[in-house]
Amino acid sequence: MSAEVTFRTAAAEESIRRMTEAFPQMLVGAGTVLTKEQVDAAAAAGAKFIVSPGFDPEIVDYCLKKKIPVLPGCISPSEVAQAVKRGLTIVKFFPAEQAGGIAMIKAMAAPYHQMKFMPTGGVNLDNINEYLNFDKIIACGGTWMVKDNLIKEKKFDEIQNLTTQAVHKMLGFKLAHIGINCDNEEQAHKVAEAFDFMFGFAPKENPSSIFSDTYVETMKTPFLGTKGHIAIAVNSVERAKAYLEQKNIAFNEDSAVYRPDGKMQAVYMAQEVGGFAIHLVRNPALS
Repeated sequence: MSAEVTFRTAAAEESIRRMTEAFPQMLVGAGTVLTKEQVDAAAAAGAKFIVSPGFDPEIVDYCLKKKIPVLPGCISPSEVAQAVKRGLTIVKFFPAEQAGGIAMIKAMAAPYHQMKFMPTGGVNLDNINEYLNFDKIIACGGTWMVKDNLIKEKKFDEIQNLTTQAVHKMLGFKLAHIGINCDNEEQAHKVAEAFDFMFGFAPKENPSSIFSDTYVETMKTPFLGTKGHIAIAVNSVERAKAYLEQKNIAFNEDSAVYRPDGKMQAVYMAQEVGGFAIHLVRNPALS
């Protein structure tokens, strides 16, 4: 869990201090940092990283000298090259939409394959996943959930709702399929045939189960879950897992399945819900 507090107002330093004290587990950083004095103030307040809107060599070198992680704004190959020369592996891409959006990031990521980007500026609920679905995006920044009028009117419940909506949009929670445990292969075939007969869910057999279209997985022998399992599709298993762990939901690490690229494909939760084992699975549309 992380947050960037921008130095656009005089309240930034105190806001960082209060946030780090109240939520020590949160990674709080300072944004819109334009001077060395702001770097010092942010660090003294507890900021763990510095973000600047553009590539200012003086600010970048000062942060590196003080061993403070810094994400300078870079919207051109020349600026990214300067970041690479200084050993940086993450930069800000601002203003994202106005500077070419995800297409521009992909173009720059091709030659600078070691670089990851944090786009901000024009990122919103409608396009956030266009960015996050690219593996060179480490995070996105946005302000649509903390509008000025909501803060002035102290509508913190609405801010919380908008933030939750943004998180759920990012994670993309959707029901993928339901798994039914059968005692044997013969019983599994009968269940699959029933779904085909009733609803036209064509069976697709594999060694351990039979899928009825993509909706129901009938296990040929009992698997995890007293009754079966429920698969929840997500945009990123790693992000969804981290989010749920913040809610004190434990996972069965031994159940994790990984893709050839090292990313997690699926993982089961440690506890059943209503007699069903629950597992996260990467959205097949993103494979």
